[in-house]
Amino acid sequence: MSLLYFLVQQTMFFSIPLLIVALGGMFCERSGVINIALEGIMIIGAFTGILFISTVQRFIPGQPVLLLAVLVSMISGVAVSLLHAYASINMKADQIISGTAINMLAPAVAIYVARMIRTVQQIPFVNQFRIEKVPLLGDIPVLGHLLFRNAYITTFIGFLILVLSAAVLYKTRFGLRLRSCGEHPQAADSAGINVYAMRYAGVMISGALAGLGGLVFVIPTSTQFNAEVSGYGFLALAVLIFGQWKPWRILAAAFFFGLMKAVSSSYSGISFLAAINIPAYVYKMIPYIATLVVLAFSSKFSQAPKAEGIPYDKGRR
Repeated sequence: MSLLYFLVQQTMFFSIPLLIVALGGMFCERSGVINIALEGIMIIGAFTGILFISTVQRFIPGQPVLLLAVLVSMISGVAVSLLHAYASINMKADQIISGTAINMLAPAVAIYVARMIRTVQQIPFVNQFRIEKVPLLGDIPVLGHLLFRNAYITTFIGFLILVLSAAVLYKTRFGLRLRSCGEHPQAADSAGINVYAMRYAGVMISGALAGLGGLVFVIPTSTQFNAEVSGYGFLALAVLIFGQWKPWRILAAAFFFGLMKAVSSSYSGISFLAAINIPAYVYKMIPYIATLVVLAFSSKFSQAPKAEGIPYDKGRR
């Protein structure tokens, strides 16, 4: 059972940021805008959040500083996403090129600012956020060991975002309008829906969640930020496609890819895998090979929003 607990906890660490970022991409693409910039927004979100923690945790220790860093990362993610929104919606630029530009700019900005502030690009922090056992819940047989021991508050934030995302997308007027703008913006416009405003909202939500996802990725897996998130933004796009732009399917896809990442990163702690003596680089390739295989077989059944990636011009029909 200890091996099962270990694997599940490691999978959580890698799955939750994928889940959060993919849900952000879902809102953006459901509105009709492709957001390739998730990787860059994650980097900026992680950079600002970790810089905030590194600066103030000596004054505000424990979980409060992490919660404040969550807000900082989300705000910075929104700020960066507005660049993509303006280029894609107002300027009607190619959305792939706009997102790629942000992906190229983000690590350069993070490295430059970090070196200006600290003379080195690494930003260290003290990881004091692990919860050894949640009171009462940690004593539940099996489930307590799986979810409520050696956990992070960001894990529970991720599940909360999942539930809220499903409710907003399918149970609210906003969600219906957002989906209509991604399927048939002309019909939505004729019904009195401001397509531009809804698309801005979708991009901004994706920015907030991608910025948060960057912070959530770094906190459980490292004690410093080095201007990269290991390609998680692109992996989140794979999760989004495999999850067919639907929240609960995205959850399943995130756990699948998270498990692959957990195995590749923690194989030395799994006795039977460590005994095989397979080279380390083979394990490190597992998540990306799995991504290629899954997308190769699932892309033919993809049901993306019909107006995804198509700029909307109010003056044309």
